[in-house]
Amino acid sequence: MDIRRGRSVEVDFFRGVVLIVIVLDHMPGSTLSHLMLHAYALCDSAEVFVFLGGYASAAAYTAVLATRGEKAANLRFVLRCWEIYRAYLLTALLTLLSGAVLAFLNLNHAMIDLTGWSPFAARPLHQALEIAVLRRQPYLSSVLPMYVFYALLVPAMVPLAMRSRVAALALSAAVWWLARPLAALLSIDDIADWAFNPFAWQLMFVLGIVCRLAPVSERFHAGKAARWLTWAAVAAVLAFAAVKLFVLTQPLPGTLKQNLSVDRVINFIVIAWLAARLVRLGSIARLAERLPAVVTVGRTGLVCFVGGTLVSLIVDTATPHMFHGFRGVLIGLAGESSRSAHC
Repeated sequence: MDIRRGRSVEVDFFRGVVLIVIVLDHMPGSTLSHLMLHAYALCDSAEVFVFLGGYASAAAYTAVLATRGEKAANLRFVLRCWEIYRAYLLTALLTLLSGAVLAFLNLNHAMIDLTGWSPFAARPLHQALEIAVLRRQPYLSSVLPMYVFYALLVPAMVPLAMRSRVAALALSAAVWWLARPLAALLSIDDIADWAFNPFAWQLMFVLGIVCRLAPVSERFHAGKAARWLTWAAVAAVLAFAAVKLFVLTQPLPGTLKQNLSVDRVINFIVIAWLAARLVRLGSIARLAERLPAVVTVGRTGLVCFVGGTLVSLIVDTATPHMFHGFRGVLIGLAGESSRSAHC
């Protein structure tokens, strides 16, 4: 894609889908979560979300850079950092409030534990400070703190990638390789506090930046090598799905996702290549035309993330996860329909 191009309806569509999926994936007892990417791949919606964040950030930075200059482009992302931080605090507050309501009514103890209300109630000032300085993040807000840092990364990484995409990728890969010791150095390696190691996940963000600034050429897409790559990607996706469905039947250690393991990166890349081929064929644009509400969610991502969190917390707070069989499926689908319809 041309870096001078305006907003991409395909990117907005993918972001909308991912935001909806993230909400569904994080609901205890969610019925539809069994149909989502994580059920058939070693990666999940988080990789897609962070990659698209990098892609959209590069598009926004270059657009402002071209019209208003470097200073305005840098300022935009400093302000974006503040917007994301405020959204994080609001999401954390909503999560804690839902836990407080459940604790007061003595309901849904599993959900109370997820919200982190109990430790907050025991030491409110200490826990509030920990949340404010990003030392720990309540349920559903954990993806936002690393975005605070990535917004500040954009003014440095986008110009570097514009000069040399190889240098940008090499630097990002080196940081990813050293992600665990870097996280331990800053004491953010505890998965209970930091579900996403920002030093590892920046690789997905930078991949998105590079793909925006240096897209695969139309000439390559039309060649024989691209067709062979597509068949290889299909085979890899099917192989990863078979492994996930029939070999890795038990939940994997959380540290693999926290530190963005190499198998997750590879699985995402082969899926991303197939998605790029569908975009080239116009399939995603046609689908986006039929589902404009999903595109709208993608274009107002931060607002819908916070709003979706609120609706999800209300639905999960009001719905005890004790239903089984067909009745449970109907109740779960009803709740998920209200979540998806919110934005």
